[in-house]
Amino acid sequence: MLERRCELCQSFLDEEDLFCANCGREAPPGEPDDATDTAGSREMAAEGTITKNNFTCSSCGASMSYDAGAKALRCPFCGSTRLEAKPDAKTVAPRRVVPFHLDRAGAERILRARMKRGLWQPSDLADRAAVTEIAPVYVPYWSFSARTHTYWTADSSVTPAGARADWYPLFGEHRGRYDGLLIGAGGTLSIAESSEICPFDLSRAVPPREVDLDHAIVEQFSLPRRYARTLAVQSFHSGEAEVCAATYVPGSARNVKVNVVLSGMRSEPILAPVWILAYRYRDRLFRFVINGQTGKAVGDLPISPAKIIGTALVSVMVLFAVVLLVAAVLRGC
Repeated sequence: MLERRCELCQSFLDEEDLFCANCGREAPPGEPDDATDTAGSREMAAEGTITKNNFTCSSCGASMSYDAGAKALRCPFCGSTRLEAKPDAKTVAPRRVVPFHLDRAGAERILRARMKRGLWQPSDLADRAAVTEIAPVYVPYWSFSARTHTYWTADSSVTPAGARADWYPLFGEHRGRYDGLLIGAGGTLSIAESSEICPFDLSRAVPPREVDLDHAIVEQFSLPRRYARTLAVQSFHSGEAEVCAATYVPGSARNVKVNVVLSGMRSEPILAPVWILAYRYRDRLFRFVINGQTGKAVGDLPISPAKIIGTALVSVMVLFAVVLLVAAVLRGC
């Protein structure tokens, strides 16, 4: 099957598209397969693959293909052993895979360092927390790219000399390009977790055949591309608003409005490396997520009530001392 593009905006169309997701124009009919089809086009058409060793976690709902050599099965996202075996199934095949760069010991070092660095965390957190699970997981993402042509308007706090208003209206246009915008396609990591551990260096991604996915934990794609595209378009608009405000509006900006025309939008499914860590502190279980390529981390850290109360008391005492000092000065006057 040959690649299809929208006749109006030239965005790439998926096999199931009846209308262009970018401009709404009716999609042209697909071309039948023939002997002249290129290898790249055949790869575009090979959207699915058969996965084995499939399991669904009964606790958190994670759907994954598990390490074929694993002796004990445990969900890497929640630690549950309540895993339900599933038959072999066709799922989205990744076009590229980002390999792990961070090893197990490095992931635990990052977690321990974050435990010591937090201002409001308990002082004994790094010493008393017990890591109960560390699992390398290939997490699915949709990677989007597009060109943008944006018309923008905004108000600037920098006004011309002699102006009586506090804000000055500006407008203009901007052309940009986005590559490798990632939208989490799994169903277990939260939207915040999926986005906060980004970015991944996609230039280091390799074909799936170069990674032993049969002996790895691979979360399956659960977010269809058509829904991921909607989130990607929203991200493109947000990104253009930030770029236009930062590039063209002097001083502070308000009422930033953008009208974005996307062209050449395309997507591909990829797998990204993520370390999932679970640790227990004072009978409570916490989860930590680390980018397996860069080490960027996000996760739950307990808060120390004693530190918060102590800081509040010190603040009240300082405020009370200042009030007494001011009162003494006023009486002396």
